[in-house]
Amino acid sequence: MRKIVLAGATTVTGLVLLLSYPTSRHHALDGAATAGGAPGSGLSAGDAPGASSQSPRATSGPSAGPSSGQSAGPSSAGAGTYTGAEVNTQWGVVQVEVTVEHGRVVDAQAVQAPDGNSRDQEINAYAVPILEQETVRAGSSQIDAVSGATVTSEGYIESLQSALDQAGLR
Repeated sequence: MRKIVLAGATTVTGLVLLLSYPTSRHHALDGAATAGGAPGSGLSAGDAPGASSQSPRATSGPSAGPSSGQSAGPSSAGAGTYTGAEVNTQWGVVQVEVTVEHGRVVDAQAVQAPDGNSRDQEINAYAVPILEQETVRAGSSQIDAVSGATVTSEGYIESLQSALDQAGLR
């Protein structure tokens, strides 16, 4: 009887801990809390430790206009390609480049993302295209993190905001 009570109490405790664990699902990284978690919750179960090296990813799209930190100024309505700041995350550097035409984001590319080990490569091969598509769809940095890639998502959104600031977009 004592073993049954102990096993039941252990199971209930485990379930309570498991169900109360915050995840990054539906987590907006613009600083506003949403239904799935609080800003800055940090590491998600799928983020891989140990990524310390990074290499640039090939980019596509036009390179006309200001880039690498140059501002187009308010009169140009943000036309051109803008490279956001390099954001150091615990797994490596994330950097985003956006192409803007007629004041609208038409392309977004992560020019750097953590890829120091096979787990980083696996996570970012899945997460980065989602982040890029969401950026073009939203036309802003008001996008959700990708579940399982919280750290990369936070770095991506920070670099994205830097690029959008240079373009004079919000």
